[in-house]
Amino acid sequence: MTAPQVVVHRDKELMSKAAAARLITRVVDAQAARGSASVVLTGGRNGNALLAALAEAPARDAVDWGRLDLWWGDERYLPEGDPERNVTQARQALLDAVPVDPARVHPMPASDGGHGSDVDAAAEAYAAELAKAAGPEDHAGVPSFDVLLLGVGPDAHVASLFPEHPGVRETERTVIGVHGSPKPPPTRISLTLPAIRAAREVWLLAAGEDKANAAAMALSGAGEIQAPAAGAYGRSRTLWLLDRTAAERLPRGLYPPASA
Repeated sequence: MTAPQVVVHRDKELMSKAAAARLITRVVDAQAARGSASVVLTGGRNGNALLAALAEAPARDAVDWGRLDLWWGDERYLPEGDPERNVTQARQALLDAVPVDPARVHPMPASDGGHGSDVDAAAEAYAAELAKAAGPEDHAGVPSFDVLLLGVGPDAHVASLFPEHPGVRETERTVIGVHGSPKPPPTRISLTLPAIRAAREVWLLAAGEDKANAAAMALSGAGEIQAPAAGAYGRSRTLWLLDRTAAERLPRGLYPPASA
């Protein structure tokens, strides 16, 4: 487990732009070191704001988009093209504007795909796709993602792992079908904590007053069953990117003065 590093930005717009710049640097470094990079995307307002900032970033062309694998941390189990699906929103915010290789974009299955209403079978299929992409040096049956992005919910959920729900207790599977989500829609697909922890770096995004309790709870030693965000960490780095309102209930000693 890596100790979290907390960076606090003045506002959510600056947080999105700074996170986009960080991501460009991290991807370029990974591509220089290994020839390719892999990133797990997240939805939600902060995840989509980061992608929109990335699309507008002057340095975005430093990334070799054709050598970037893109995965998702969770997805709403809805029909392909549904505006509520994370992949639909990601295409609108960024992917349609950059030259990604379609074969290296790995969306989670849709409800009108080959698995029909069987979200558990769809989750198993995504787990198999991840396992196929993993190398012998990788961990937990998934690729060693360079950066795995997670939005933090007001209840401290990440991906579609909600407090006290069965998914947050999963220790063996890498991908699960989520039934009865407290946040609509009720049926989803999600990476599990073991899959999340296989990433080299995990970045957690939280902006807004409604995220202040969640950030404080997750960073103050709460257990992952009550605060799933507390159980999300990377093998080499865990980075919390916050704006001032999301950080307002954190102990001031958790982050350096210069970061605010």
